[in-house]
Order: sequence, then C-alpha cells, then structure tokens
Amino acid sequence: MPPPQRLIGVVGKTNVGKSTFFAAATLAQVEIANHPFTTIEPNVGVGYVRVRCAHVELGLPRCDPASGYCLEGWRFIPVKMMDVAGLIPGAHEGRGLGNKFLDDLRQADALILVVDAAGATDPEGRPAQPGSYDPVEEVRWMEKELDEWFYRIISRDWDKFARSLYDKNPVDALAQRLSGLSVRKHHIEEALKRAGLEEKHPMRWSLDDLREFARVVRRVSKPILVAANKADLDPAEDNIKRMRKELKDYIIVPTSAAAELALKRAAKAGLIRYIPGDPKFEIVDEKRLTPQQLKALEYIEEKVLKRWGSTGVQDAINRAVFDLMNMIIVYPVEDANKYTDSRGRILPDAYLVPRGTTARQLAYMVHTDLGKTFLYAIDAKTKRRIGEDYILENNAVVKIVAAAAKKA
Repeated sequence: MPPPQRLIGVVGKTNVGKSTFFAAATLAQVEIANHPFTTIEPNVGVGYVRVRCAHVELGLPRCDPASGYCLEGWRFIPVKMMDVAGLIPGAHEGRGLGNKFLDDLRQADALILVVDAAGATDPEGRPAQPGSYDPVEEVRWMEKELDEWFYRIISRDWDKFARSLYDKNPVDALAQRLSGLSVRKHHIEEALKRAGLEEKHPMRWSLDDLREFARVVRRVSKPILVAANKADLDPAEDNIKRMRKELKDYIIVPTSAAAELALKRAAKAGLIRYIPGDPKFEIVDEKRLTPQQLKALEYIEEKVLKRWGSTGVQDAINRAVFDLMNMIIVYPVEDANKYTDSRGRILPDAYLVPRGTTARQLAYMVHTDLGKTFLYAIDAKTKRRIGEDYILENNAVVKIVAAAAKKA
C-alpha cells in the first residue's frame, strides 16, 4: 500500500500552452486548440519525477519497477497531475469557468502555473503579438485570483465559526474547516506563524487578519511554481530575466511544452532517442524523417535545448515535488541484502514521502499491520538497525522488521 499520491494542478489562462504542458508531462490525449476554454472537464493523468535510481549507487545491474519505469539509470516515479479549465480575471467571482476551475483545484498539493513568457496572449486568453503582454502581471493577477478564492471560502460565516471556537483548539477547528481544500494541520500551524496570528484567538481577528491568514494558508498549502512557457520565442528571454528579478518569491522554470511533446512523440515512434529531462536527443535514422520533421528538430535544438539546457517540463515537475512539496524518495524492500521484495524483484517500489518521515510511518505506508507491529527497521545500504523515530534520508533503502501476526 504505497503512500497517498500527491496531486499537481496545472493551471493558467487559456492559450498559454497549459494543456500542451499537461500532455507533454503525461503523454495523455487531451484536446489542444487555439481558442478559449478548450479544457472544460479536468484532465487527470500521470506524470513522473526523474531521479538517479538507487540501483546505480548500489552497483546493481538493474531494477524492477512495479510502477513507473527506469531508463538508463534514471528512475521515473509516478505523480498524479490535473489540467483544469483556464483562468481569466474575475474567476473567483464566477467569470468564465472560474467557479468550476477553482473547485477542481481543491485536492491539489502544489500548482504549476503555466504562463506565456513570450507575452503573446492577452488577459482573456486571445492570441496577441508576441511581447505585447506582461507575464509578470499575469503571475500577479493569477495569484490574486487564487488568494481571493481561498478568502471567500474561509470568510464564509466566519463570525459564527469564530464564536464557536470559544472552548476549542483553533488549529484543529481550522484544519477541519479547511480539510476540503486539502489543508492539513501543519499548514494551519505554519500559516498562523507566518501571519503573526499564533497568539491571537480567531474571535479577535480583524478583516485584515482574516485576509492575511487566507493569503498565507493558500501559499503554504498550494505553493506555486511558474512554468515560463513558450521560452523558444524571442521575447521570452528578456521576460524570463525580468520575471526572475521581480518575482523572487517564485521558482521560475523556462519551458517549451510544445518542444517536449514533440520530442516525446518522436521518441515513442522510434525516430529519436530521448530521455525526458535530457539536454539533447539523438536521431535514430535520418532517412525516416521528413524535411519538416528535421527542421522542427533543428529548431528545438537551437531555440530550446541550447538556449535553456532542456525543455523545462521535467525540471518543473521535479521542482514542484521536491522543492514545493518537500518530498523525498524511499525504497522499501523485504531482503536487505539482495534489495528485493518477496517475489525477488529488485527495488520494485519507490515511494514519494514527505521529508521528515520516520521508519514507523513508512511501515504504516507499506501496510497497516507492519506499522502496528513494528519492531525496528534496517538501513539496507549500511545494514544498520534503526528505530521507529529515525527520520529517513532521501534515497534510503529500508527493510521493515515487524512482530509475527498472532494466529486467531
């Protein structure tokens, strides 16, 4: 029983390449068109984080992934992704598909905000002359829409709720109230601390306090990474430099979703060798490519890979998982010497778990009974015995030792 899969929401206004980004990340078949509101129902798919597989470090010839895959020593571990309807100014008030768009995001643990870094899309999602719109402002008004969405939900019947906290623990009550937004207790604690409201009872909060709390709890529970898309277009380069200067609170990743999608499709067709996230590709047989295909690959090489080092799509997923969600990779095994499960598969499972996860918490993730009857764990790399409160390190390989189940 692997840990609950985290969810990355892919968001942005229409026509910025949002659905192309999602398709490139997941190779899902989604409708991609140059008009507003192409995405009506959310598309859900599986993307992958890329890490150097533990079998390489351990000197093993291979691994046997039960999910995801391993390619030339790179382990690709699944993560759930959702592409939702496009956002326009006023979405929190119901403009466009705003209410639906925002409601679809409730379960997201982090957001990849796809922005037109070339400034070639107006605020309503209509194509425009490259360089004519400001991606910095695009990030700011989108963030405002998300913050206003949180504020509207939190402030609903607030006075009545605050009075009900007279003899209750405010943190637990707030966590319960916001559980539908995937806001957890640790998010509430962190938001109260950042907003300077730890010592102030919610009954005494001003409207400004409430708005600040809503803003901070949104940032803590649904952090944003900015995918500066269409990075192959010339106006994008200067815009990305300015974005990094003016939006210092954000991770800005230059991306070309269209290039990544083209490379993945070419690789799937056997036309090129390409590992997602690599800075280059290799043509298998030039004779199989049309002049148009060769020209497109040359464009990707010059305008994307040489300019930015990759298409950025894989980097955006990795940074959303490891930097925003603060996750690590752990490999549970049953044989600490052979690094296998009961079926003899080498490193079959790679779990994405929160940094700070303990050995016993991992045992519960593997199976409830292992958590309940936990005795100790073994660090398979060092063969050292570790206790229940031991905090696991990234890329750990761990065997759980539990008491034998009692017979009825």
